[in-house]
Amino acid sequence: MTDDLVATAGEYVAGLLTPGEMEAFEQRIATDAEARRAVADWRRRLLALDETAQRVTPSPELWARIERAIGRPAAVDPEAGGTWLQRLWTSLPALRLASLAGAAAAILLAIIVALQPGRQAVEAPTVVAILTAPNTNEAGAIVEAFADGRIRVVPLRPIEVPEGRTLQVWTLWDRQVGPRSVGLMAQARQQDYRTTGMPRPVRDQLYEITLEPAGGSPTGRPTGPILYVGRGTQPL
Repeated sequence: MTDDLVATAGEYVAGLLTPGEMEAFEQRIATDAEARRAVADWRRRLLALDETAQRVTPSPELWARIERAIGRPAAVDPEAGGTWLQRLWTSLPALRLASLAGAAAAILLAIIVALQPGRQAVEAPTVVAILTAPNTNEAGAIVEAFADGRIRVVPLRPIEVPEGRTLQVWTLWDRQVGPRSVGLMAQARQQDYRTTGMPRPVRDQLYEITLEPAGGSPTGRPTGPILYVGRGTQPL
């Protein structure tokens, strides 16, 4: 592994590359095992630093100012409950944000596979999604959906679950059908679900994690705040 590769991988992880440089390096990641290892090494090095950073809650006006600056309508207040949730599933900006996370999923999967050479090809997921926080774009979980109906959720960071509440995983493959529950998660930990009655996972399928009352949503639809959301992509 050359010093130039290590330096470029560090700049890539830190987000310092130009769009053209980033695109070229991502193409290299897809085919070069050493590049994948270099990126994975930098992510491990910077993880400890990231975890020491103090969490800062943005002001309620911040998101509206950002949207005004880029010419988009002001977002609906996330505390508006069901109305905000319904708009997220049909919101073009939200879908575009999820698409960006989905594009990153293929690269992340390539890194994971490189670090797990013993993984059998038959176990490869059909669709992978990186779920991010709607307001901060902070990655919070990885979803792997398999052709046989299994769905694996791998949280990337702790998620606070207040007493009397639970995490619930959802998926949406058809807006006319609406979101469907994958299952509950009492705390943030890797969990496999066996689903039935759902079609084979496809590219651009949406996944999300919401905070619901104990026992799950009483309506069969998301009712609590969306913690993480992302759109699936087919792994390399």
